[in-house]
Amino acid sequence: MSNDQPHAANTVPGSLVQVGVTMKYTLLDYLRSRRFVIMLAIVLIISALLTVLVAYYRPGSMVGSGATTIDFYSTWWGTFASFLTVISGIFFGGDGIAAEFQNKTGYFTVPNPIRRSSIYIGKFLASFTAATVVLVVYLAIAVANGLFYFGANIPSQFGESFLFAWFYLLAVLGFTFMFSSLFKTSSYAILVSFLLLIVGFSLISALIEGLTNTEPWYILSYGASIIMDVFTSPYPTTITRAGFTTYVASIPEGLAIMAAYFIVSSMLGLILFERKEFN
Repeated sequence: MSNDQPHAANTVPGSLVQVGVTMKYTLLDYLRSRRFVIMLAIVLIISALLTVLVAYYRPGSMVGSGATTIDFYSTWWGTFASFLTVISGIFFGGDGIAAEFQNKTGYFTVPNPIRRSSIYIGKFLASFTAATVVLVVYLAIAVANGLFYFGANIPSQFGESFLFAWFYLLAVLGFTFMFSSLFKTSSYAILVSFLLLIVGFSLISALIEGLTNTEPWYILSYGASIIMDVFTSPYPTTITRAGFTTYVASIPEGLAIMAAYFIVSSMLGLILFERKEFN
């Protein structure tokens, strides 16, 4: 019995256990952090404004006699879902790895018998969970308002749009974790991610379509357009008018673009983290 105890004490936890422990404590840090409070405040402010404006002005396009549940949810959810997904991803993923260098916590964590991949995956899952909580709060308030105006008549497109936003969140976090692994300062990682995801991709996509008249299939925001387009019936398609083509990503294409960004950027981020030295 006495010989087994030292052996058990010296046993290194498996990868899944390491991921679970990293995720648990990182998530607790997120839930207690100021950034989580700020994100919840942003969601609650947007939701409160929408609730008051819709209740007071009763816009015909949302709750008028001719409005449908799809009109209501496409406006309420579709207007801000992509924005909140990106902001949440940046807030919780921008310093996911960079903080290990900036706050010097990596100097104490990495020398221990714990795999860097376990740290990376655990922090990624914690960021994904925290950002999901923010999206679910916004979704819950949207549903509460929808139930008040239309009853339990929730369109399937709303559920699909939420799933697409959830998938988009994976791609956003993969992208932000890549930059978080690239830089040793959180502010740089957050700034670059913000500029590209909020401004850069939309501008590049517009320039590509306007100047070259080609499909920007390699732009993340183009793939994420399915979050809003799914509410349109029939689903919009690419059209050409007066020699100018307006491109629309199909649902399979949008999911493929987001999956590619998630897989490639996540793997690059992990490789960068594995090779970066704490010195």
